[in-house]
Amino acid sequence: MNLFKAAGPLPRALSAGALWLLVLLGLCARPGLAAAPAARLSEVFDTNKLAEIGQVITNAMAGNRLPGAVVWVERSGVAWHQAFGLRAIAPEPEPMTEDTVFDLASLTKVFATAPAILLLAERGQVRLDARVQDYIPEFRRNGKDDITVRQLLTHTSGLRSGLGRSVDGPNSALSFACQEKVVSAPGSVFLYSDINFILLGEIVQRVARTPLETFVAQNLMGPLKMRETAYLPPRKLRPRIAPTTGSLRGTVHDPTARGMGGVAGHAGLFGTAADLARFARMMLNDGELEGIRVLHPDTVRLMTTVQTPEAIPGRRSLGWDIDTGYSRRGTVFPLGSYGHTGFTGTSIWIDPFSKTFLIFLSNRVHPDGQGDVRALQTRLATLAAEAVRGFDFANVAGALPARTNLAQTASASTNGPAPTAVLNGIDALKKQGYAPLRNLRIGLITNHTGRDREGHATIDLLKAAPGVQLKALFSPEHGIRGQLDEKVDDGVDEKTGLPVYSLYGRRRSPDPAQLAGLDALVFDIQDIGCRFYTYISTLGLCLEAAAKAGLQFVVLDRINPINGLTVEGNVYSGESSFTAFHAIPLRHAMTVGELARMFNEERGWKARLQVIPLEGWSRSMWFEDTGLPWVNPSPNMRNMRAAALYPGVGLIEFALSVGRGTDRPFELVGAPYIDGEKLAAALNAAGLPGVQFSPARFTPASSVFKDKACSGVSIQLTNRAVLQSVDVGLALALAIQKNHPDDFDLEKANRLLRDEIALDAIRAGRTVAEIQENWAAGLRAFGERRLKYLLY
Repeated sequence: MNLFKAAGPLPRALSAGALWLLVLLGLCARPGLAAAPAARLSEVFDTNKLAEIGQVITNAMAGNRLPGAVVWVERSGVAWHQAFGLRAIAPEPEPMTEDTVFDLASLTKVFATAPAILLLAERGQVRLDARVQDYIPEFRRNGKDDITVRQLLTHTSGLRSGLGRSVDGPNSALSFACQEKVVSAPGSVFLYSDINFILLGEIVQRVARTPLETFVAQNLMGPLKMRETAYLPPRKLRPRIAPTTGSLRGTVHDPTARGMGGVAGHAGLFGTAADLARFARMMLNDGELEGIRVLHPDTVRLMTTVQTPEAIPGRRSLGWDIDTGYSRRGTVFPLGSYGHTGFTGTSIWIDPFSKTFLIFLSNRVHPDGQGDVRALQTRLATLAAEAVRGFDFANVAGALPARTNLAQTASASTNGPAPTAVLNGIDALKKQGYAPLRNLRIGLITNHTGRDREGHATIDLLKAAPGVQLKALFSPEHGIRGQLDEKVDDGVDEKTGLPVYSLYGRRRSPDPAQLAGLDALVFDIQDIGCRFYTYISTLGLCLEAAAKAGLQFVVLDRINPINGLTVEGNVYSGESSFTAFHAIPLRHAMTVGELARMFNEERGWKARLQVIPLEGWSRSMWFEDTGLPWVNPSPNMRNMRAAALYPGVGLIEFALSVGRGTDRPFELVGAPYIDGEKLAAALNAAGLPGVQFSPARFTPASSVFKDKACSGVSIQLTNRAVLQSVDVGLALALAIQKNHPDDFDLEKANRLLRDEIALDAIRAGRTVAEIQENWAAGLRAFGERRLKYLLY
């Protein structure tokens, strides 16, 4: 049997031929199965499935998803583990080894902080249902008085995802955490938050009267003989530590933990796969390893069974993930298994039913922060379960039932959304009885996408809301009903008789006269998550107008339909325009409420801004995960395939037909002069993850090349989780520019890309990776700026 350890990209891209060259040079090997004797291994595992694990990791490395990894699969003491690829790409390549020490990132939460808190609970020093302020008195105020230790452990505290600001020492971080306000009622919503575990780490230190790193070493890593897992790894381990962004090595990647001195409850732990395997064995053995009791069985039960309220759809134990949008369970391990992930590219999944666990450690953020292993982690979990022999995963006694479909639950309700549903801002406002708008004269900026889960228009809801005085409507591009692809005139709403002032005609923001007599502007429009989708420009211009007029500005927040994690493309740095309003990348991974916070502060407007936050949404969710009803945000944005591809395919829509005027906008690209078969072959050869291309012929009924027969490609979305949509747009531009430089008007693509350096690189035939390298610094800076404004 052949299990391949293939090297990762050098510097960011390697062909299959280059991988074999590395084999010949000795940087890669073709070893046999590791750890267990072959006969014993084949009794417990399907070795063909283990080989497939190696192949999918190799493919991911070839696609620049990660430089290398260490994988450990074990069942009932029989283990297979192996290193793949490279530990470091820059400044010099280093082969990955099984004893590589990784920055574990958020695995710190479950290997250090959660068990530390629960050890103190075993000893009667911490009460799980005690208030946080009982241990950190300065934490009270701002709606946080009743937050409990249990809610911190289950991420149901209502605190936002992170501090979002630079910290200077642990006292600085704690001070900022104590200043936080809740964004949802404690105990009502699952909202994954680093702040929760920063506070838990502080509780450990105060109660135990010893530094967190010392308590963890003495009470967990020491008894478990996890000799190479610790905070602040010693210099002697440095040669074996996998670097993260750039050449950061031995220093924690997480900026907040780094600012806290490298020790924090949410991040900072370093360790090896072999050490984590010892912890997993202890968990599967009810808290005992090799005759040493580390955790009481009741404590293990709390860490491995659902502890979140029944009304919350995301299921968590005390610390561990069981069934949320963050889960990397795959499709075979039963519900009731548990695990966790870390930002740097680490994950673990443990199945107590089959006594199997999977550890995957990578440094996907090396060297430029652009790697992505989320889809890979899910696939590996599936393969690990499929490799297990002699266990019927389809009939597992004690497994959890699947949750009721949220969309069905919501639609069946006669009294509003089901309590487990994801709620947009308008739904949350309804729950509050419209209290934030009571006794205010308001103007509503909206269109047909402004509606609640049941489909009721926000216009009608606010018109009928008690104590709310709806006085005027303002419509964005495409009009109040979202049906126009042209300039829009003012009008009157037929149902309410209210004036409708167009913000996509002779004006782009409200006139002062239209704001006279109003107390507040309310914004409720569904964005698509892309910089040049103009609804966020309307948001910014209206926010500025409200600030100048002294009006309150209320954003009814809405989900980002293409998820709140994936950031792509160049960060715009020029003058503000309607298709590039602010210094954000093409795919920004923010909600409209978060963008409003960014615009208001970074533009210095000081508007009286209030965001009515989402409930039940996590950043990993795509639109379909929410159970919300789809409404086409604009005439050509007809489904989630188009939305996912839009940040890349939309870049070239002024130079080519992108399917406007067909039944597949943004899934077709072509022109009369293109050879579709040649273009499809070139794009497929590029190996872009998540998409395939086939030749296509079509005649658009509108827009570019209207009524002209076009040849080009049809884009099939094969794996949205690994899609880099901006790469698709760049690859299209590069291929068409190379083959049709006299016909392809590349300059028109710059209307939305807004990057002369990238344009020159396309003309010069540079690679997608080379173009991205010029964007890396801007994306890192944006990532730091963005954190401050995130609400979820």
